[in-house]
Order: sequence, then C-alpha cells, then structure tokens
Amino acid sequence: MGAFFVIGNGTIFVANCRFLKLLKVLYRLNSIRREAGFDTFVVILLLSIVVAAFWPSFGFEGGGESLGEIANWGVSLIFFFYGLKIERSTLLRDLSNWKLHFVVQLITFLLFPLIAIGAMLVLGGSTDSMMWLGVLFLAALPSTVSSSVVMVSIAGGNIPSAIFNASISGIIGIFVTPLWMKLFYDTAAGAIDVGDIIIKLSLQVLLPVVVGFIFNFKFGEWARKNSRRLKLFDQTVILLIVYSSFSDSFEKGLFEGHTTKELALLTLSMATLFLGIYGLTYLIERVLRFSREDGITALFCGSKKSLIHGTVISKALFPNAGMAGIVLLPLMIFHIVQLVAASIIAQKLSKSAPPIS
Repeated sequence: MGAFFVIGNGTIFVANCRFLKLLKVLYRLNSIRREAGFDTFVVILLLSIVVAAFWPSFGFEGGGESLGEIANWGVSLIFFFYGLKIERSTLLRDLSNWKLHFVVQLITFLLFPLIAIGAMLVLGGSTDSMMWLGVLFLAALPSTVSSSVVMVSIAGGNIPSAIFNASISGIIGIFVTPLWMKLFYDTAAGAIDVGDIIIKLSLQVLLPVVVGFIFNFKFGEWARKNSRRLKLFDQTVILLIVYSSFSDSFEKGLFEGHTTKELALLTLSMATLFLGIYGLTYLIERVLRFSREDGITALFCGSKKSLIHGTVISKALFPNAGMAGIVLLPLMIFHIVQLVAASIIAQKLSKSAPPIS
C-alpha cells in the first residue's frame, strides 16, 4: 500500500507505509524535543561533532585561514554586540540587591568548583585525566547569559537581577576562571601564565563589551530589536569553535580509548552535578528567605554554566586545539543537560508558582 503526494508542478510521488511511519516517528521526536526544551541549536551542536569525526579537514590547524582563526574574530563581535544590548538603567537599578548577587556569584565561582574537586577526590579521579580537567574547567566557568535570563523570565523570577548577575558573572570569569585553572592545570600538564591569559581574555572579551556598552546609547535599541539574528551569529561562532576543536581532537586520535560506557557515565555525572547544584542553591535561598522572584533568579543563574565563555576561555587556556576538544566535552554535555532540565523546571514553576520563600 502506498500514499500519494502531489507537489506544485503536478508530479506525483508514491511513498510506502514504512516511509509514512518514519515521518510520524520523526514528527513525534521533534514534538518531544520541543516539549523537553531540546532546541535546534543543541541538535546542530551534536551534529557538528559527528561531522568533525568523519570530515575533520576544515578544522585542522594546517594551512591558510582555519576556522579557529575566523572564530577568534567572531568571538570579539559576540561580546561587542552583547555590550550593545546591556541596558544601563537596568543594571544601575538592581545594584542594591547585593545579597542575591553575592549568593549567585559565590555559588558560581566557589561552591561549583569545590563540589567538582570533592567529586574528583571521592571517585579517585586526577587532573592528569583530560576528562576530569574538563569537569573542573566547567565548574570554574561563569554563568550563562541569555538562557538564564530566558528561564528566569519563564518561571516568573527577578529579570533585572538575572540580567545583572549574568552580565557581571562573565566579567568576573575573565579573572577567576584562569586562577582556578592554574591550580588544576599546573599539577596536570605544566604551568600556565595567568597574567597573559587574563590580558588575552580582556582584549578579546572585556574590551569589546566595554566598547559596545559605550555605544549603547546609539545602537542599543537596534541590537535589542535584532537580538534573534545576533543570537544566530553567536551560535554560528560557537559551532565554528566546537567544530575546529573536535575535528583536531579526532584528527589526532585523542578520543581513542574512550568507550560508549564512559560517555554514558559522563552524561549521568553531568546530570547529577546540575541537579546537585540546583538542590544546594534551593536550600541556600530558602535559608536566606529570598522572595519567590529572587529565589528563582538564584536557582537558574547559580546552577548554569556558559558555553560561550567556555569555548572562548578554552582557546586561551588550551592553545592545543585537540586538547581543547576533549576538555570541552563535559561542558557540551552539561550544556545540553542544563537546557533540558532548566526548561522543564521553568515551565513547571510558571504553571504551579510554588512559594519559594
């Protein structure tokens, strides 16, 4: 039995029942993806790794203008546009909410790394392992920007505070993340020059943000109106960095010896890490008696990590692109976990609106 499809020019195609069943399955999977908050970018991100495994030549550091070099310029533009979008009035208005800001940054840059270190010691891990180095790198990163604000908005939290914390977290991370990694990386593979890394990140990240912020009065409204297009640009640059890093890792055989079971355990570990941090943040904001809105902001800003900052900082900390690919793997998995889990939690909070304080 077949099914007939007629297209614009009158041509008739016949598809068998198996094809129709496949379409139904794909449609259902797409529906599940949307319900779970598993957005299209995550799917493309995973596909970029698959492409890097089978077609790594464009990401390889060999001749000419590599994708990695192009991505470096893209990174500066990302943060320039981010500076354009920051609303001065919003930041200034929320400065007084210092208790919330202090808690979020404390969770992001102290509690997160300490939990990762504790897990490594309990499980007998070592910074000699690039996978564990990747977990520690993930833990030392700043909070994510756009998705934290979106989740806080969906759940009914304090949006100005979310914007403030996401913004200040990225700036703090330029200085704090390299300091944490010096502690880990020095014992793993030799020393890194923290001063040089901070200067490099300041020029590539902080300076564009400041320049964008200066021109906010002129082009800020334009940037906010075109935020969707600018988000696509951000995602494209991330894909270039991820592809170039992973392609070099595959080219050099750095993933050899890592089994499917190990990757499954890593995924489970990242899910456990996210839920653990989320639970501890919930307890902290309950003890401090935050309002419902501030509590939601603490939950989403404190429990998430930035893929954008991670890909950028990894390039500065790990000049070897192949090594960067392995180190980024835990962050990539955590990014997927936090998107799916946070989306589900935000939707439930928006519907049930439970009292948090």
